[in-house]
Amino acid sequence: MQPKPTSLDVEPAVDIAPPEIVLATPTRRRSVLRAFRHRSLAAGTVICVVLVLLVLATPLLTSLDPNNQDPLAAFAPPSGAHLMGADSFGRDLFSRVLHGGRTTMFASLCVVLLGGVIGTALGLIAGYFGGAVGFTIMRLVDLLLAFPGILLALAVAAVLGSGLSNGVIAVAAILVPVYARLVEGATVEVLHLPYVDAAVTLGASPLHIIRRHIIPNVASGIIILTTSWLGIAALWIAALGFIGLGVQPPTPEWGAILNDGQNYITVAWWITVFPGIFLALFVVGVNLLGDGLRDELDPTLSRS
Repeated sequence: MQPKPTSLDVEPAVDIAPPEIVLATPTRRRSVLRAFRHRSLAAGTVICVVLVLLVLATPLLTSLDPNNQDPLAAFAPPSGAHLMGADSFGRDLFSRVLHGGRTTMFASLCVVLLGGVIGTALGLIAGYFGGAVGFTIMRLVDLLLAFPGILLALAVAAVLGSGLSNGVIAVAAILVPVYARLVEGATVEVLHLPYVDAAVTLGASPLHIIRRHIIPNVASGIIILTTSWLGIAALWIAALGFIGLGVQPPTPEWGAILNDGQNYITVAWWITVFPGIFLALFVVGVNLLGDGLRDELDPTLSRS
């Protein structure tokens, strides 16, 4: 009589997948989701890099002076001699668009740097010290935020006068309260963290606490806001140039070029279409870049 088989002698009826196969599925799913989530970051980076390289390589791409007038080439359509056509004065539009991109991009970068530095400093002071100092700063910030952006920019530009530098200051005035409000709120939150209380108890100076503990915690929000406002600043600079409060003729700038071609849209469409395309691509590119950086740097978003 053979012994009855025990539970240890019975082979399992269902095969169990090896551990590496079971773990590969969620890992692969996370990598796919991560790649999909950062498509905007990749697309924005490619668009911005291509545009920046184009404007930086302008001397290599064209040797024509953007301000050189040729009456015989007035309203010339796009051709081999003029890749993007010519404007009403016979100036090469391809050269003017690329040189104008330098002006618009550089001005928008100056806007976010100027507004970001001043607004961040005000937000750090108001958030860290609080009291009467913080109350006064934030009420001034609220006063600036109460004005529509276009009205505030026009008021500053009207007081300072026309010109690119004054236009940069006018647009930066819109951005200062935005940075100050963001940084002040983040600073107040960081001050209530345990390690900040420990640093204060140990006698750390305010400068040390701000540099070592507060700025690293608010840096991600500042980076996201900067990339988001870079495109908006380009639109504001172009808007001021369009209405004549930005760069002055004959300096090329995307908004000024759009203004030059608005009266000839039915005769020479290329004068407005090409600078408009470049401006739209730059704004879309930096917005996609900002969305991707927000997904990557914002700790409140899900990483699964």
